[in-house]
Amino acid sequence: MTHGTTPRRRRTRALTAVAVALAGAVAPAAPGASAHVATASPCTPGATYGPPLPTRAVTSQLVRGGFNFLEGPTWDQRTGTLLLSNMQNPTGPQGVQPSAVLRFTPPATFETFIAGSGSNGLAVTPDGTRLLAATHDNRTVSSYSLADRGRTTVAAADHLGRAFNSPNDLTTGQDGTTYFTDPNFQRGNRADEQGGRTGVFRVRDGVVHLVDDTLSQPNGVVLAPDGTTLYVGGSNSIVKYAVAPDGSTGGRTAFAGIRTPDGATVDCAGNLYWASYDEGLVHVFSPSGTRLGTISAGRNTTNAAFGGPDGRTLYITSGVPGGFGLYQVRLNVPGNPY
Repeated sequence: MTHGTTPRRRRTRALTAVAVALAGAVAPAAPGASAHVATASPCTPGATYGPPLPTRAVTSQLVRGGFNFLEGPTWDQRTGTLLLSNMQNPTGPQGVQPSAVLRFTPPATFETFIAGSGSNGLAVTPDGTRLLAATHDNRTVSSYSLADRGRTTVAAADHLGRAFNSPNDLTTGQDGTTYFTDPNFQRGNRADEQGGRTGVFRVRDGVVHLVDDTLSQPNGVVLAPDGTTLYVGGSNSIVKYAVAPDGSTGGRTAFAGIRTPDGATVDCAGNLYWASYDEGLVHVFSPSGTRLGTISAGRNTTNAAFGGPDGRTLYITSGVPGGFGLYQVRLNVPGNPY
């Protein structure tokens, strides 16, 4: 996100009574799990991939609109479904935004998967058993069981005893190390325990380490497919950190400029797909930072994730408060599963 007036802060103020009620936007949750068989990762080690986009300017197609505010899409290979957060208007004296995890089963079924999740960014663990969620409702990173949908543990409770601002986006590696951003967009009226700083953190086995607390309002975060580079969206830019085998990170370096960066994902070739909130676009970069093209969606694009049986469908969340939609587009290179 940008310095100063940030898109997510503007979005929080913009959420008004025009919001579509969650109950009217989705069907009731199915009592049982999907019968889909889990699929292997779409990424083939050592494979050579061609250009990811069919043209330099690609247009996505609306799957369904009418949601309040969509974020954090992630593909669940076990069930062949897409999970995403639907955030509502701030409520109560603390001004916290309720949210629920929705489940989209292609081609057109939406249902509430986890009510009252308090979530923003989501990621399925590499073993496919749990859903990690940046949960701004209690200012933590939570772990949900995909089998019974219960919030089983708090993966990251605080840092050095101080509550986070409002964990926002996250990414998890094959070794179980999870990285997450902590801007203050959904902190509401709760006390600032981070001393005015916003940051990037990593957590493994419940131990939280600071990656960087000098990045203003960090937002989207994604790992390279080989796990050796961490990318984070900052102030009109994307930065990167080298990742060591133990999950620790090196110093921050510049990767690319982008207007109002929001959420992001990566394909199997290491190309980055970064949402620009103000532009309503997903910008595509090669691993070297070369601009490969754009994918257009509705206004105010928040995030993107790969999915589908072959991993070549890019799902995009975009829209205006009270009128958000899920978009999709078929691409040439499959996407990384996390």
